[in-house]
Amino acid sequence: MAEKNILAFFRSPEQAEKALQRIKDLKLVDSSIDRFDGYPGDGVDHIMNPITSNFDSLATLTLGGDFPDRDAGILASASVSASGMSSGGDDNETTGRDILLTIVIEEEDFEKAMAIVQEEGALV
Repeated sequence: MAEKNILAFFRSPEQAEKALQRIKDLKLVDSSIDRFDGYPGDGVDHIMNPITSNFDSLATLTLGGDFPDRDAGILASASVSASGMSSGGDDNETTGRDILLTIVIEEEDFEKAMAIVQEEGALV
């Protein structure tokens, strides 16, 4: 049988877990739940003092990014998220959807799985 994939974006891990629990009753081949971010790394592990100038970029301070080089940090600083300006809101449907539920499912259950993730609040 053929398999199909679903990438569903949720606002919380709990939403994704709930959807996955419902989908496990179908012909599920594989699945994963991951948190993703637009910036590399897990953030800085020490407190930085902006007065001492001991930081590479604004994004290092405000986004907690662990950038591979100074240029990447400077480029990320151009983001509205780094400056504190609005990066979305009520009209921006993608704001806060940083949990990705990835599903591989048999083709015959694809429509049922799509309906489940949408009922649980996913953006697909």
